[in-house]
Amino acid sequence: MLRSEDWDRWYDVLLRAFGGVAESAEERELWRRLTPCERSLGAWDGGEPVGTAGAFDFRLTVPGGASVPAAGVTMVAVSATHRRRGLLTSMMRRQLDDVRDRGEPLAVLTASEPVIYGRFGYAAATFGLHAEIDTGRVRLSVPAGTDDVRLTYADPRATLDTCEAVYARTVALRPGMLGRRPGWEGLAMLGAETERDGASPLQCVLAEHEGRVTGFVRFRVRPRYTDSGHNGQVQLQDLAALDPVSEAALWRFLFGIDLTSSLKVRGRPLDEAWQYQVSDIRRCELRVRDQLYVRLVDLGAALQARTYQAPVDVVLEVEDAFCPWNSGRWRLSGDPKGAVCARTTDAADLAVSVRELGAAYLGGVSLAALGAAGRVRELREGALAAAAAGFGSAVAPWLPHGF
Repeated sequence: MLRSEDWDRWYDVLLRAFGGVAESAEERELWRRLTPCERSLGAWDGGEPVGTAGAFDFRLTVPGGASVPAAGVTMVAVSATHRRRGLLTSMMRRQLDDVRDRGEPLAVLTASEPVIYGRFGYAAATFGLHAEIDTGRVRLSVPAGTDDVRLTYADPRATLDTCEAVYARTVALRPGMLGRRPGWEGLAMLGAETERDGASPLQCVLAEHEGRVTGFVRFRVRPRYTDSGHNGQVQLQDLAALDPVSEAALWRFLFGIDLTSSLKVRGRPLDEAWQYQVSDIRRCELRVRDQLYVRLVDLGAALQARTYQAPVDVVLEVEDAFCPWNSGRWRLSGDPKGAVCARTTDAADLAVSVRELGAAYLGGVSLAALGAAGRVRELREGALAAAAAGFGSAVAPWLPHGF
């Protein structure tokens, strides 16, 4: 366990491992406040820290809308002078043991280098959409009722609680969303006055519909001018809305800001509605990037914490070398109302590693696709298609922010 008086030296190891660029005093202080020292590990060489790992207390939305305890693995680093000595493996071993002892079925992380975490059972389970939208040429067709939404500029800091209340109401609507404890709303303000690279200070617009706040958007504008005129760029930071018309109104606003001709979007849901409202998807330059990595720590508890969009009754032969308590045969029976997952001696229908189950867990990665890739073996004809249908999600899972 990390002592609070050692936090600065411990955190400096992390910063150095990620390039050594100093953070603003505001950012450093936020992470100091958010760091749970009782869940933070350090590797020490004599009196000097050479390795770091931590975990936040999160609740993760899973298919069906349940909010499941999850360890948000974070701040993992090993000093370059102490690589290849087993320090990372030791910290991962200790951390997953601690997660299990706490009764958390899941561990999740965002990976600086994805190749590192596969050997510990983590797999990419959510993906984010990046776009560079040519708003000078692309038009947005919005649903009826959008004009009834009132938009107003607001001070980003003064409205943190208002925006956080909107965010909190969206958490149960999409797998992969994180239920946040007080203090996390400050994450939106990091870099509010620094790291702008020529862009404006953070701006905020609230959406009001039928007398209540139903959405918000936070963004910057980067002015640009050429001989042919103004072609500034809008840079979206975050957007949340409680109904389709409020969401459409906020996107239409971003498309129409004066003296701008492009909109930069990072890490949005793969199925977000604006993609189906634009006049020319090709001029949006879409790209996809991995986001949240999921690790089933208590396999039985994790699989029965979610629901299944089609009936599932399957026996899984699971391989988990790093957390062997998950290995063996499990019968999963579930439907849209609930699920049960327990040990069994029945013949297996599918052979799968815990990593592939983590990838498919939130419904964004198809078990059938993993089977086609040779990552899941079908032992009973028809079992893979049935399981893949059940594991799916009606909405794409999404991680709203990093940690």
